[in-house]
Amino acid sequence: MLEQSLLKHLSKDGILKLTIHRPEKRNAINYQIMDELASVLLEARENKNIKTVVIIGEGNRAFCSGGDLSEFHRLHTATDAYEMLSKMGEVLYSLLTLPIPTIAILNGTAVGGGCEIASACDFRWAYPQVKVGFIQGNQGITTGWGGGTILLEKLLPSNALKMLLSAKVLLPEEAKQLGFIDQVLNEKDHWESLVANMIEKEQEVLVAYKQILIRKWKETNIKERIDQEIRECANLWESDAHLQAVAKFTGKKI
Repeated sequence: MLEQSLLKHLSKDGILKLTIHRPEKRNAINYQIMDELASVLLEARENKNIKTVVIIGEGNRAFCSGGDLSEFHRLHTATDAYEMLSKMGEVLYSLLTLPIPTIAILNGTAVGGGCEIASACDFRWAYPQVKVGFIQGNQGITTGWGGGTILLEKLLPSNALKMLLSAKVLLPEEAKQLGFIDQVLNEKDHWESLVANMIEKEQEVLVAYKQILIRKWKETNIKERIDQEIRECANLWESDAHLQAVAKFTGKKI
């Protein structure tokens, strides 16, 4: 039996903490984590004792470094890539439309797909030492799990495009100016107490407010727009630029 790569803990305050637990891989996402995330998000939709979902990375080096290229490097065609990308895209859509508030606690570097996961959360809180960046453009591809579409929903379009097009890694204060980071945490801040204070209202109240946002997204066909983004990334996946970037990362010849 595989060891769990996603740890979960439900506090008495109704905070479901999900810890991405692959520190040896800088908490990179593989198929196992996709399955575990999908399962626990489904559970969170049904459990009335859960008032919020918090996602955090194991340790303090990385929140999530994106997709695990050591596992995904075998994907060469657009068809193969779409199968993987759409699988995680479904997870992000489930996270985005979860009927309770969601918070990404960036306790370490969040790049690539890590930023896509964070973008699907309602709030992003970061500690001062972390770095964030949608670096996919440096790898010859675009955001492939729906993060670009989601980012453009949440930030001013010019700020979202700046993050996507530049593919730069930013410090939390820089990302806060663009609207990506909502709060930069002090090293002494205990995020648990901050979350508990934010969700002290009845669960029904939290759900009612979140539904306003979900209805808006569904009316503007966000799921279809996310799928189109994923298909475009899948097409770029088999490009020479991306294959060379993966080969450089894995140290293999194409």
